[in-house]
Parts: sequence; C-alpha cells; structure tokens
Amino acid sequence: MLEITEQNYEEVIGKTNLPVVLDFGATWCGPCQVIKPYIEKMSNTYEGKAIVAKVDIDEAGDLPMKFGIRNVPTVIYLQDGKVVDRVVGAVPESQLIEKLEAIL
Repeated sequence: MLEITEQNYEEVIGKTNLPVVLDFGATWCGPCQVIKPYIEKMSNTYEGKAIVAKVDIDEAGDLPMKFGIRNVPTVIYLQDGKVVDRVVGAVPESQLIEKLEAIL
C-alpha cells in the first residue's frame, strides 16, 4: 500500500491527473484499523484508475495541517489537486467506494 509523506507528496500526488484518495490515520487509532482493509482493497481494485494511499499523521509532517485534519480517520478525495469530498470516522466500505466512484 502506498504511503504518502510530506517528502513524497509532491512527487506522487502533485503530478498526477488521476483522482486521489488519502486515508489519514494512525497506528494507535482503533477506527483507523477498522477501515484499513477497505482502503487496501480500494487501492488494489482501482489501481491505474485512482491513487489510493494512506497517510500516517504521526509521520506525515505538515500534511495533516495542510488538509485541515482534526480527527482520524479522515479520508479525503482529491481531483486536480483540490479536495472535492471527505469522510470522517469509520464508515462502511460502500460509502468510501461510492465517493470515489463519484469522481471517476
């Protein structure tokens, strides 16, 4: 699974024209662990159609602040580098997929 940090953000996300899903979470966060398998499955299912990656808020530098992340898990959806949607908290897999499908 692709992991985004402040160091590789611009290289990986800044230069793509694919939709992007970023899962902001932490290893100590229970709800983050609940949605982790959904995000991993989406990463495989949408390979080549979207970039689906995780961001560990404890290792991501200023990225959480850049996107206004106040709670984890928060999943943000980017199109053309701009946030077009977000989900906060542990939600059903179908909701995560539905939001991605809406921007494909």
